[in-house]
Amino acid sequence: MFHFDRAISSAVDGKGAEPRASPHVGPLSDDLLLRMHRYWQAANYLTVGQIYLRENALLRTLLSPEQIKPRLLGHWGTSPGLSLMYVHLNRLIKLHDANMIFLAGPGHGGPAVLANVYLEGTYSEIYPEVTRDTDGILHLFRQFSTPGGVPSHVSVPTPGSIHEGGELGYVLAHAFGAAFDNPDLIVAAVVGDGEAETGPLAGSWKGTSFLNPARDGAVLPILHLNGYKIGGPTVLGRSPDRDVRALLEGSGYQVHLVEGDDPPQMHQDLARALDASYAQIRAIQQSARDGARRGQQRWPAIVLRSPKGWTGPTELNGLAVEGTFRAHQVPLPNVKNDRRQLEMLEAWMRSYHPEDLFDADGRLDPQLADLAPAGDRRMGSNPHANGGRLLTGLDLPPYRNYAVEVPNPGVEMHESTRQLGKYLRDIYAQNAQRANFRLFCPDEIDSNRLGDVFEVENRCFQGARIGIDDHISASGRVMEVLSEHLCQGWLEGYLLSGRHGLFATYESFAMVSASMTVQHAKWLEAADQLDWRASLASLNILLTSTCWRQDHNGFSHQGPGLIDVMLSKRGTVTGIYLPPDANTLLCVADSCFRSRDQVNLIVIDKQPELQWLDLNAAVDHFARGAGIWPWAGNDSDDDRVDVVLASAGDTATLETMAAAWWLRHNVPDLRIRVVNVIDLMCLATPEVHPHGLSEAEFVRLFTADRPVIFAFHGYQRAIHQILHGRVNAERFHVRGYQEQGTTTTPFVMVALNGMSRYQLAAEALRRSPRLRGQTERLIQRSNHSLQRALDYTVEHFEDMPEVRNWVWSEP
Repeated sequence: MFHFDRAISSAVDGKGAEPRASPHVGPLSDDLLLRMHRYWQAANYLTVGQIYLRENALLRTLLSPEQIKPRLLGHWGTSPGLSLMYVHLNRLIKLHDANMIFLAGPGHGGPAVLANVYLEGTYSEIYPEVTRDTDGILHLFRQFSTPGGVPSHVSVPTPGSIHEGGELGYVLAHAFGAAFDNPDLIVAAVVGDGEAETGPLAGSWKGTSFLNPARDGAVLPILHLNGYKIGGPTVLGRSPDRDVRALLEGSGYQVHLVEGDDPPQMHQDLARALDASYAQIRAIQQSARDGARRGQQRWPAIVLRSPKGWTGPTELNGLAVEGTFRAHQVPLPNVKNDRRQLEMLEAWMRSYHPEDLFDADGRLDPQLADLAPAGDRRMGSNPHANGGRLLTGLDLPPYRNYAVEVPNPGVEMHESTRQLGKYLRDIYAQNAQRANFRLFCPDEIDSNRLGDVFEVENRCFQGARIGIDDHISASGRVMEVLSEHLCQGWLEGYLLSGRHGLFATYESFAMVSASMTVQHAKWLEAADQLDWRASLASLNILLTSTCWRQDHNGFSHQGPGLIDVMLSKRGTVTGIYLPPDANTLLCVADSCFRSRDQVNLIVIDKQPELQWLDLNAAVDHFARGAGIWPWAGNDSDDDRVDVVLASAGDTATLETMAAAWWLRHNVPDLRIRVVNVIDLMCLATPEVHPHGLSEAEFVRLFTADRPVIFAFHGYQRAIHQILHGRVNAERFHVRGYQEQGTTTTPFVMVALNGMSRYQLAAEALRRSPRLRGQTERLIQRSNHSLQRALDYTVEHFEDMPEVRNWVWSEP
C-alpha cells in the first residue's frame, strides 16, 4: 500500500503542522493538496467499508469476524480512481462555479460514487436515515449489496446518476445526449478500459462530430486505464501511450495524459490536466458563441493511468493484488474465516486514518467537507442528473391538422409515416425556443418518410460540408448517424436530463440496441419506486420499414423481435402500439409524446397502405385500444357469431380485411366479427398491465367461446403470452411472423408465414363449428386462389393485380 504521509513528509511536518515547500509542483497548494488527499482517503475508506463491514464502522475497536458481512460483494478495483476524479472535479466546480454531472462508465464502481455523494451531503438529504454521523456511516455500509439495500452498480438509487453502469458501453452516448442543447453543462464521463472494448463505446467517440459548441454543452471523457478486466489485461491498458493518443486524436480530441502511482504527483498532474481541459472547453465555446470559430473542434480528453485497486492490499498469499486483475472485485475474499486476511483488512482500512477524517461522532472534518460544492452544484444533486426536475411539456400542434381524409374505409392509399413527419416538423417549429425536442434516426429519415422535418431543421454535422450535401448544418438538430446504439443512447441521455425525442429505426435493426431498451425500461421500473426521482418524458421508438415490407431487402431485414423483448418488462413502463393507418398513428404519437416514464413502441410501415378510419373514428378506436369494425363484419350479436377475425398491425389488418371480404363474398352465410387491436397491451388482464381490458369488455369484443383467427404483426407466441389468463384463451388461433423470409413480393411474404388473406379465410372456415363438414370445397377454393397468386408472382416478378390493387368494397 502506498502511504501518502510518507510521500509528502517533506511537505508536512507532522499532524497539524504548517506545510513546507512541496517537491510536487502543480496548481495545488500544499494545504489544498493535503486536504484533497484526505478527502480521497475518506472516500476510499467508505468504499472499503461498504464492501466488508456490518459493524464497527469507524474501527473504534479491533475488527472481529462477527463484524464482517457474510457475503462479500462489490468491486474495489476501479473505485479509487473514480474517487480521485470525483474530488478533483469538485475542486473544478468550486473554482469556476461549473455546472457539471458525473457519469461512471465502470458501473461496478458503485461504492465509490455512493461514498462521494455521501461525503458531499446529497445522500443524507435524499435518504435521511443515512445520517452524517457514525450511525449513518454504518447504515451506508450495511445497505450496500445486501437484501433490501442498494445495488453494487452506479444505478437508479444513486443520486447524481443518469447512467446504469451494469451493462457496459453506453456512458459516452448518454453523456453526449445530456450535453445536447444544454449550453452550460459539462458532462464528465468516465470510460473504463474494459468498457472501451465494447462496440457501442468504440462508436461513441464520434460524438464530437455532432456536438455544436455554440449551443450545446461539453463532454469531458476520462479514459480510466487501470490495465485489467476481471481476469486479464485490457487492450488499451496494454497499448502504448502513442497508440491510445492516436485513437483519441483521430476521433477529434486533444489528449491529456496523467499517469503514475505516486499520489501527491498524481493529484498535481490530474489538477493540471483538468484545469487545461476546462480552459479548452470554455475557449472553444466562447469562440463559437462569438462567431469567431466554425467547424469541428478538438475537444479535450483525459487518459488517466492508475493502478487497479490503488492503495489496497499489495499481495495475498505470495501473489500480487494491487495493480493486477486480482484487485478487480474483493481483494481479500476470506476475511471472515482467515485471521491473517482479517488483520490485512484492518491494516488496509486504518491506513486511511479514519480517526483523522471523522470526528468522535462520525462527522467529516469540516476542512474536508468544505471541499465539496454546495447545493445543486454538487454532482449528486445537480438537476440535470434528475432530469424530470427540469422537464417542461412539449408544445404539441393539434394532430388533427395532419389527418388524411378517409371518405370510405380501405380505399385511399397513403404513406402513414409521412403524416407523422409533418407532425414532427411542427413539433420542431413550435418548440424551437425551448430547444427540447430532437429526432434520432440511423440515416433513414427520408427513407422512413419523415423528411418533412427538413423544412424547418437540418441534419446536425460538425465536420466538413460540401456543395452537394442535403440539409446538413452544424446548427442542425436532426440527429442521423449510422448506429442504433448512438441514436438510442443519445436520446436516452437527452431524456434523462429532462428533454423529449423520438428514435426512429428499421424494425429489425432495433434489435441492435434492444439491450439498451431493456436497460432503460429497468431504469424506469426502479425509478418508479423512488419518490425523489422526478418523472421523465417517455422513450418513444418508431419501428418502421417493418418485416412485412422488407421484401426487397430480404431475410436479414425481417424481424419483429423487439415486441417480444418488451413484453417481458413490467407493465407499468411498457406501451406497444400497432396503428393500422395514418390517423391512428397520429393519435398514438400525440399520446406517446404526452406520456411519462414509459418505453413506447410504435410499429407501422412506411409504404403506401390503405387507410381505414377517419379521424373521429381513429380517436375513438385509440381511446378504446381495440374495437369492433362493424362495417367489416356481418354479425349482429354474440349468439350469432361464427368466427372472430382479429388483427394487430397494418399488414395484418390488410390481410384480415381482405380475408373478411373474401369470406363475405364466398360464404355469405358465415357470421363474421372483425376486431382490430391498436394497443397490444389491452389484451392483457388489468392485473398485468394498466391498459388491460376488463373481462366484460374483452368478452364483448371477442365473445366468450367463439374461435378467434388472430393475424398479428409479430411472432405468434407474443399473443399467446399476452392472452394468458383470458377466458378460453386456447380458442385464439394466431398467425404471424414465423421466421420465413426472403427477397420477394409483399404478398409472398405473408403467404410464406401463413398470414395471407386466403390462409386466414381457410383457417376461419376450418374453425367455424356451425359449418363443420361443409367447408371442404370452400377451403379448396381458397387454396386455389393462394396458389394462383403465388404462381403469378413467380412468372411476373410482382403480385397479381387483384392482390396488389385490392381495396375494400361492401359485399
